[in-house]
Amino acid sequence: MNYWVHNLNPVIFHIWGPLAIRWYGLAYMLGFLGGYLLLLRMSKRGEFAVPPQDLSTFIVNLAIYGVFLGGRLGYVLLYAWDIFIHDPLFLFRVWEGGMASHGGMLGVILVVLWTAWKKKYAFWNITDGLALVAPIGLFFGRIANFINGELWGRPTDVPWAVIFPQAEDAMPMPRHPSQIYEAFGEGLILFAVLWLIRRTAWGKREGNISAAFLVIYAVARIASECFREPDSTIYFGWITKGQLYSSFMILAAAIILCRKKNLCKAS
Repeated sequence: MNYWVHNLNPVIFHIWGPLAIRWYGLAYMLGFLGGYLLLLRMSKRGEFAVPPQDLSTFIVNLAIYGVFLGGRLGYVLLYAWDIFIHDPLFLFRVWEGGMASHGGMLGVILVVLWTAWKKKYAFWNITDGLALVAPIGLFFGRIANFINGELWGRPTDVPWAVIFPQAEDAMPMPRHPSQIYEAFGEGLILFAVLWLIRRTAWGKREGNISAAFLVIYAVARIASECFREPDSTIYFGWITKGQLYSSFMILAAAIILCRKKNLCKAS
């Protein structure tokens, strides 16, 4: 069977030296733009705690300090520590790639905590709103992963398999396009399910959408990792790093739901 060989260029056009406009950057821009427009609509309806006049500043802080800084630090600390300790400047060579979604999410939470404390906004209202729009960025990010030819899948013989020359196999072999699987699971499906949950009485309780996001994302990520080429580190002989970190998200969701329930009882 003739399989498609990945030959997409991750660079849209070069500016100077390593500086270039890349599909990955465009994906981030589309994700933030889509999220901003939806949050702006929610804010104008009084459904999002950040007022419209403050929303652009909030999104910029979220992008710089939450997604980019958190995502980069998360990647270095969770996936590339061995490289970093031998080459600390690797942290700043962002054009070489390397962002961790789990690190980005943690960074976003820290930014939201600081913003909610400083501006006296309702924390859970903000996290629920961000949870509803985050799948947009996750979708475009995974599509960019596919264009970049990174995070490829495990070897397979399914008809839609793709050969990734970047995998540097001695003999290139067809692999699962796991980036596309993740784009649908962590992006489109997650987005659709969360907006359906939002219409229910349960989904209207503050904090529940955030918990639902954590669970559904974690399940989608754990499932997609079964088709993705695992990192060099495998825990207990079968759990990948992505699956292990995602399991903590399910635990966090359980804590959120239990605590919200306890608060309701206390009142």
